[in-house]
Amino acid sequence: MRIVTGDDIRQVCTWPFAVEALRAGHLMPPADLRDSLVENAGRKMLVRTAWIPGLASGVKAVTIYPDNPSQTPPMPSVQGQVLLFDEAQGHVVAVLEGVDLTAWKTAGDSALGSSCLARPDVKTMMMVGAGSMARPLIDAHRAVRPSLSRVMVWNRNLARAEALAQSLAADGIDAEAVSDLDQAVSQADLISSATMASEPLIRGEALKPGTHVDLVGAYTPKMREADDAALTAGRLFVDSRATTVPHIGELMIPLASGVLSEADIAGDLHDLVEGRAGRSSADEITLFKNGGGAHLDVMIAHAVYLALEGR
Repeated sequence: MRIVTGDDIRQVCTWPFAVEALRAGHLMPPADLRDSLVENAGRKMLVRTAWIPGLASGVKAVTIYPDNPSQTPPMPSVQGQVLLFDEAQGHVVAVLEGVDLTAWKTAGDSALGSSCLARPDVKTMMMVGAGSMARPLIDAHRAVRPSLSRVMVWNRNLARAEALAQSLAADGIDAEAVSDLDQAVSQADLISSATMASEPLIRGEALKPGTHVDLVGAYTPKMREADDAALTAGRLFVDSRATTVPHIGELMIPLASGVLSEADIAGDLHDLVEGRAGRSSADEITLFKNGGGAHLDVMIAHAVYLALEGR
């Protein structure tokens, strides 16, 4: 059994590596998935399992403590590990640092979605939220859409948006913090949202034709980042129906109200990667709900493990 640290993961991972691992994984049979979420006083423990026939199986167990970043010293809000099992014989082949793997998996998931759905000539990206996932999402989207030459950042706390914009600018990226969310959304070609919002932030009325919207933040039945008008403004895609439709408010709430039906979901990542679904015109608005899932962790973990083993 190999212990894989965050440094080990960074040794082999690049955004193209992560995206291609996920793309290859979605050419395999769909995973069998099970999740368990336990909550206590605003804190959560999430256990996700996945079995991908012919590839690998795995378990990710993480805790989510939203107040940790404000502690002294600051602690990560998400902490955990991933167990990777040999698919043929069932033994554990690796234990991987969960926080680092999650960042590569989450942003890689969104980037795979945008590689299939965002127009190839997108220029302006809008990052909604300036938390720990913001920079990985920006870097991942720019890796698959190198035409992105400008980044706007919005956050409820403007100072955090300004800090992220300054960090991007220091790396030679044309970036600015913005305070008017609707105005920025109306200028963006690609929008990525990773917040803890329970009330929608992205309004469909502000979206311009041809925009691709990447919704990352909502992960509980009560959370949403886009309003009904946004979800019905174009065509809606998900990474996995199993991890989004029954579990996440972004879809559960409009499905329950009748604003959406499951038939309105135009495809998942298997459909997108295999070419059964995708953008139909340059003016079409596309939306992608990133719901995550242990199958994505297993895909990345398996690729990392093989690379570290020299296979």
